[in-house]
Amino acid sequence: MRPVIFPRSKWLSAAAALVLLGTSAQADPKHGIAMYGDPALPADFDALPYVNADAPKGGRFIEGNTGGFDSLNPYVRKGTVPWQLRFFTSESLMGRSWDEPFTLYGLLAETIEVPEDRSWVEFTLREEARFSDGTPLTVEDVIWSYETLGTIGHPRYHGFWKKIDKIEQTGDRKVKITFNVEDRELALIAGLRPILKKGQWQDKALTEGTLQDVPITSAPYVVDSYEAGRYVSLKRNPDYWGKDLNFRRGTGNFDELRIEFFGDQAVLFEAFKAGEMNFYREGNAEKWASQYDFPAVANGDVVKSEVQHQRPSGMVGYVMNSRRPQFADWRVRQAMITAFNFPYVNDTVTGGRQSRIPSYFSNSHLGAQPGAATGKVLAVLEPFKDQLLPGTIEGITLPAGDSSPRNRKDVRAAMDLFEQAGWTVQDGVMTDVSGTPFTFETVIRQGDKEAQTIMEIYRTSLDRLGIKMEIAQVDNAQFAERRDKQDFDMMPYVRYLSLSPGNEQNLYWGSAQADIEGSRNLMGVKSPAIDATITAMLTAQSSDDFTAATRALDRQLMAGRYVIPLWAGGPARLAHRKDLHFPQNTPIYGDRIGWTPDVWWFEE
Repeated sequence: MRPVIFPRSKWLSAAAALVLLGTSAQADPKHGIAMYGDPALPADFDALPYVNADAPKGGRFIEGNTGGFDSLNPYVRKGTVPWQLRFFTSESLMGRSWDEPFTLYGLLAETIEVPEDRSWVEFTLREEARFSDGTPLTVEDVIWSYETLGTIGHPRYHGFWKKIDKIEQTGDRKVKITFNVEDRELALIAGLRPILKKGQWQDKALTEGTLQDVPITSAPYVVDSYEAGRYVSLKRNPDYWGKDLNFRRGTGNFDELRIEFFGDQAVLFEAFKAGEMNFYREGNAEKWASQYDFPAVANGDVVKSEVQHQRPSGMVGYVMNSRRPQFADWRVRQAMITAFNFPYVNDTVTGGRQSRIPSYFSNSHLGAQPGAATGKVLAVLEPFKDQLLPGTIEGITLPAGDSSPRNRKDVRAAMDLFEQAGWTVQDGVMTDVSGTPFTFETVIRQGDKEAQTIMEIYRTSLDRLGIKMEIAQVDNAQFAERRDKQDFDMMPYVRYLSLSPGNEQNLYWGSAQADIEGSRNLMGVKSPAIDATITAMLTAQSSDDFTAATRALDRQLMAGRYVIPLWAGGPARLAHRKDLHFPQNTPIYGDRIGWTPDVWWFEE
């Protein structure tokens, strides 16, 4: 055998490669991390740009929920929990700036380190970090929290855990997470997991806690008192470890955050008018214009504030369960959308004051552009062109509708679509080839008068097509149970989206989630093209590629015709007592958890 000779040129190339490899494996500690580029704020920033750094402390913030609760542990699936708790009572290694699409700054961690390829992330904990009981927050707590939540915690945490190759302690205050997939977002998601106290759960599993077992965390607020189904009161911890952090300046200003519970939205609104709460969000523009003439508004005790934002519209409407045979065919779903007379419904419910949602990411640069797909968006879609539903590449326009109640043109168009899908009207009843009538049930919450009005109007249109729709009104617990068990034909649907969509998109419309109980893929989407598009979003190396992939996803979701879209929310409509104040420099995300009530304050 001839000896192997390593030429000098190859030796130099190999040496250079080793240097580069070593460089990619190294990382410098940083105060923050952005999805693309660098964080906007320097390490020594004074406060977040949308806070009043000198806001006074004190007062109460009181809002309302409908329904009730039987658990105060938002980190497991068991029980019904006030939805605000996982935001009010938990803290993570990094904290999010709501004035940047996706940027995190150090919170429990003072620094973050990632290599160029983001194949791992390492955090250094702050030495002063403490739980609310005064005990130190340690690397052991971090590792236990990630593993426990990722295996037996709420399903929302499981997907991330599956993408971890190993998690290890690398120093007194250092924890390193190595990933098993290529995904730029994982380093950021790692910074947003809630950290719980391991010692609290030494003698029982996290999932076995009772109502009295409130998780101990390190957040500014702790649960102080509650009455099951009536209220929850959270008090600001005077010994909160992070009150002097620049990230926390001007936040956590109220002495108490209180959540009151009411039977339905109408009762909740009357309670606000009576002064039982000092904050109320209004989602209906017509009600905002016509029903806020009560005395407290007239005399100035209640202030009406509108807060603009730049985030995507998301999707609000009525979702069709494509697992059901009635809604398995896209032409049927298109027919259902066509038969829904949006202009007439909109005039009746909102006075025509709110425009229709044209797509999932509308109102942002991530939304699908009008007309046919071109450029990078088309490049994402073309490999799947034989699988894509009509309208994906060409573009989709929602039916125009008619301001009159009969909407004859769209009803005829809907009838044509039903016939194409194999449904015909026999003796006034829509039936399939076997003679089975087209019937379905829409599940709505008790007391949701808006949904009831919308569905009553819709039922009239469907009657003309020979379709029978039943409206089932159930309480909050039943609604949640039927949603989680996918036991519905149609139901109200709200899916808020951000300027930094990422791994959560797999939860919303990934094929692997479609048949999992409790899944957020309510419509039952199963599309290899959508799965691949989400992967393209997660692995995009530039902002342009990411935007193109997101626009391609938007097109596919609209072409799926899974939801009958309603109206965009527009600005946030916030009614509040005059002694509640907020900064005028609103972040790009507007009124979201992280801004309300976090940066508000009380001042007489």
